[in-house]
Amino acid sequence: MTFGGRGGGGGGGRISSADVAKQKSLNEDAPEIPGLGSHIAALFRPYKAQLIVIAVLVLVTAALGIVPPLITQRIFDDALFPAGGSPSLTLLTWLVVAMIAIFFVSSSLGIVQTIITAKVGNRVMGDLRVKLFTHLQAMELGFFTRTKTGVIQSRLQNDVGGVANVLTNTVSNVVGNTVTVIAAFVAMLLLSWQLTLIAVLIMPVLVIAQRRVGQVRARIAGRTQESLSEMTAITQETLSISGVLLAKTFSQQGAETARYSTENDRQIGLQVKLTMSGQVFFALVQVFMSAVPAIVYLVSGFLIARAQGQGFDAGITAGTIVAFTTVQSRLLFPMMALMRIALDLQTSKALFARIFEYLNLTPRIVEAADATAPDMSPPRGGSVEFDHVTFRYDDTSPAERPTLDDVSFTVEPGEFVAIVGPSGSGKTTIGSLVPRLYDVSDGSVRFSGTDVRDLTLSGLMDQIGMVTQESYLFHGTIAENLRYAKPEATQAELEAAARMANIHDAIASFAGGYDTVVGERGYRLSGGEKQRLAIARVLLKNPPVLILDEATSALDTVSERIVQGALDGAREGRTTIAIAHRLSTIIDADRILVIDRGRLIEQGTHEQLLAAGGAYAELFSQQAL
Repeated sequence: MTFGGRGGGGGGGRISSADVAKQKSLNEDAPEIPGLGSHIAALFRPYKAQLIVIAVLVLVTAALGIVPPLITQRIFDDALFPAGGSPSLTLLTWLVVAMIAIFFVSSSLGIVQTIITAKVGNRVMGDLRVKLFTHLQAMELGFFTRTKTGVIQSRLQNDVGGVANVLTNTVSNVVGNTVTVIAAFVAMLLLSWQLTLIAVLIMPVLVIAQRRVGQVRARIAGRTQESLSEMTAITQETLSISGVLLAKTFSQQGAETARYSTENDRQIGLQVKLTMSGQVFFALVQVFMSAVPAIVYLVSGFLIARAQGQGFDAGITAGTIVAFTTVQSRLLFPMMALMRIALDLQTSKALFARIFEYLNLTPRIVEAADATAPDMSPPRGGSVEFDHVTFRYDDTSPAERPTLDDVSFTVEPGEFVAIVGPSGSGKTTIGSLVPRLYDVSDGSVRFSGTDVRDLTLSGLMDQIGMVTQESYLFHGTIAENLRYAKPEATQAELEAAARMANIHDAIASFAGGYDTVVGERGYRLSGGEKQRLAIARVLLKNPPVLILDEATSALDTVSERIVQGALDGAREGRTTIAIAHRLSTIIDADRILVIDRGRLIEQGTHEQLLAAGGAYAELFSQQAL
């Protein structure tokens, strides 16, 4: 029998057409998110008390804002130019003092409002960032095999950062400026309803134009964030140690720089478009708002002249005109601010949509409401059973040949079972189904006699230790990497685990000992040292079940022998599932399972399988050549 055909092993599995289409949608302009407004409002719900205080401060400040224009009218009509008399200095003094006092109180309230707003906005932004990070941690492994790390980082950093101004300033600015505009219009109506009509005549046109501009900005913002995601992905891929090494060894530094430069040029163009979009609109708004006082003077003159010609009082005094134009001029900044906020909200809608697109993703691996911790007591404690398991990485294509097809076997507590077969046969998938990194398409996987879908995720993982072909070490000290498995571990426990993994002497030879920094992904250590350190980390966790996924396949012969010795020690007293490529490492297994094209085709001891002369014997003879 010959081995071959497609399989679904290899850690992340195949990327299906559905996955590609889904990932494409995650990278395009942000889609419409149903209930986006309610999602955003929910972010502010924990801070209702602070928001109420902000609203009260805004209302009080806005109410105070009505008074100065009315005082201005009194200053002109009653204090400076009273009918038939000379200026009243006493009244003028009191009115000026009152106006200054109101300005002082309003400014003080504004400072308090800004402090509270800044705290609430930044808290909300922090909550959103942690919420997104937590949700991403809960996503299944398949999500990360389909999605670029840089794209995920961009959503977490660029997109959340892009809405920071909206979260920190929008609430108070919208309420403050809206109330200020309403208060100003009330004051204008109290002064002269005729002049107010002139001032608001063109407002509907401005609102319609603003909406159109906002739609354009939102589309540009979506493309801008997409470009930022791509730049982040390029940076993450090419400036990591592996990426730099790859570029250097293939002399592709120039090509990578060109790729980054091309995306950078696109980003610059989009940023310019985003900055310039709406500038003509705001210029026209400013011209209109600035021209209104002159129009008011002209209309006032016609109204007064007409009234005098017909022998009645127009009700428009010099104080009315001065106060009205003062109020109207004060409308310029809040009106411009509201229109800019409206544009920012439309722009940020694209960013919020990208954020909530991730938050609305439903993890495929979820914990049952009545899930329980594994029962590790005898006789089933630590056992693993596959019961007619069928698995597809893409469940949307049932016609496609499954990665695992009706696989059944049992690993008894304390038993050492090896899984062998060609690349892509489904070996790694088996190892991934035990700790429920993926869920089966059909059948069931039982741990300690219970379906893994009925167990708590943390309780299941607490009982399992995994050593993979490419063990991950983060940029930190050896001690920090080891304590990732057990944060409260003592130095003595670290050394005991390191001795069991045959790595203590190597660590002791380093100048920094256990405080030696391993570098990103452990690049300051050799391959064998990294693997033994990963084994020591698992031994520190001390799990009753151990899964070894081709833990020595990438090592040279000497390193393999040393690591294999560590693994032999780690297996003692544990249920062990070893996924192996080199058959020499598992010949002493209690049982060997042979997987081909996703099916279990043989099982037995090394001697039994050789005597059978089947697929295992053929594979063993090929490796012996």
